[in-house]
Amino acid sequence: MSDIIQLLPDSVANQIAAGEVIQRPASVVKELVENSVDAGARNIHVQIVDAGRTLVQVIDDGKGMSETDARLAFERHATSKIRKADDLFSLQTMGFRGEALPSIAAVAQVELTTRMEDEEIGTHLSLQGSRIVQQEPASCPVGSNFKVENLFFNVPARRKFLKTNATELSNILMAFERIVLVYPEIAFTLHSNGQELMNLKTGSLRQRICDVFGKKLNQDLLPVEVDTVICRIRGFVGKPESAKKKGVQNYFFVNGRFMKHAYFHKAVTNAFERLLPEGMQVPYFIYFEVAPADIDVNIHPTKTEIKFENEQSIWQILSAAVKEAIGRFCDVPTIDFDSEGRPDIPVFDPLRDSVATPKVTYNPDYNPFKNKEPHSSSGDSWQQLYEGALHSSRSQVEQTELFVPDETATDSSLDLIAEKSPTHYQYKGRYILTAVKSGLMIIDQHRADVRIRYERYVDQLSRHTARIQRLLFSEVMQFSPAEAVVVQKVLPELQRIGFDLTDLGGGSFAVGGVPAELDGLNPVTLLHSMIADAAAGVSDPQLLHSNLALSLARNAAIPVGQVLDNEEMERLVNELFACSNVNYTPDGRTVLCILPQSDIDKLLG
Repeated sequence: MSDIIQLLPDSVANQIAAGEVIQRPASVVKELVENSVDAGARNIHVQIVDAGRTLVQVIDDGKGMSETDARLAFERHATSKIRKADDLFSLQTMGFRGEALPSIAAVAQVELTTRMEDEEIGTHLSLQGSRIVQQEPASCPVGSNFKVENLFFNVPARRKFLKTNATELSNILMAFERIVLVYPEIAFTLHSNGQELMNLKTGSLRQRICDVFGKKLNQDLLPVEVDTVICRIRGFVGKPESAKKKGVQNYFFVNGRFMKHAYFHKAVTNAFERLLPEGMQVPYFIYFEVAPADIDVNIHPTKTEIKFENEQSIWQILSAAVKEAIGRFCDVPTIDFDSEGRPDIPVFDPLRDSVATPKVTYNPDYNPFKNKEPHSSSGDSWQQLYEGALHSSRSQVEQTELFVPDETATDSSLDLIAEKSPTHYQYKGRYILTAVKSGLMIIDQHRADVRIRYERYVDQLSRHTARIQRLLFSEVMQFSPAEAVVVQKVLPELQRIGFDLTDLGGGSFAVGGVPAELDGLNPVTLLHSMIADAAAGVSDPQLLHSNLALSLARNAAIPVGQVLDNEEMERLVNELFACSNVNYTPDGRTVLCILPQSDIDKLLG
């Protein structure tokens, strides 16, 4: 029997391994920029063409590589970051596996131009599918210049499953933000298809956060600072008034590396307990400095999952630090009363104004029981005093009697009572109760209005029949680069649904009009919420329409606690039962339920 196990060719093994590290163009940007940071670069330039499908180019002014190092850097598990296994517990660099460049070279066409400071001539290297095509001397500045072209050119299946350019560019911006937020001392630029998306100068950490997410965030940041033997924590958390449901900037970094940590996220949210409505979150940017031996980053190739040795202790330190920041910096605003025309109230001065001690006078001979004056009315005449009151109350009871006796009831009086009695009842400003043939129907008024508005907005998106309500003064909105990409993609849909948006450049948009029937809603807050909801469905037009319609319906629906009269409840019920689905909201939440008559009889039996 012949043997069936055989070694895979290096090209196939490299493509399999590359699938773990290089998942999309954003992975290429992340790995190359992190290498530039590790090389000591002070200026890093990133250029993207077609969301990374056609080109990803990273240029830095780091220390560069020699001719031998440039060739060896593309060999698997070749790295300058570690030498032995013990070095994994004292990592000071972003990368250490030696897999990034070989993985990129296995699935793309790569060109590298690099030179060290003490060398006069640099090196130019070309690779295609892990094979070195050309190597020659080149004249170039100090640093490295990586050009990654035609990503996944030799893996058609992987290239086919890439998302739309808007989605991939959004992922690139997300990966880019996670790096630039850690290194405010490094200048970064990012260009997409020749258009500048980010130009970040060197500065402080707070300035870098505002440069990335907008200067408006500056007024909502509270500094967090604590230094202990176990760890040092610094950064910023948002004020309670900056809380949002979606699209919140939540960032954890440990030793300069971005991480996801649900346990530490709970520590931050617990600190804002009872300060925020349910489902709301505040932005935060928390930076941990921990001894490298106390953490393990070698869990996954993406290095976003990190284990801590003193996890519970750090949780308590983080929670206490955030609570302290809230208590120290959330000052209660002073009330500025209008002082114009107020009376001049003199101020008491004990040294100038002499005040005599008040004296109490009384008659020691007064005795109320010795009063011999007759009462104005005797006990025998009380009927005369209350005769008018008794007569009026008796007539009032007769006028307000709810039920007419059977012997005097007429058809017209019964019809009048039926017309005045309400057909629906509102319970605690949230539920509408109405009698049906099988029992008692309970309708959630907010969810019912969400279902009604959702179907209305979906119809407007398909028919282009939305009505626009012009604003008296235009509102100017500032979006982050990642949000601006989504806005450009969904701008036609926003206009179809009734928004009037004008691109002012640089991520700024002017809001000149909003959909009708949105009285009392802040258009800036509304649009930020809708953009966050729409980001998940940019690549699918049908899903995009659904997300936009649902987000607008949630924000515009009748809020919990709003009192409705019988006419409004009747209209809401009629519109609900005209919908295609009366039982559930578009996101699957129950709209109504029926309490059977048999259950009511059992409860009262």
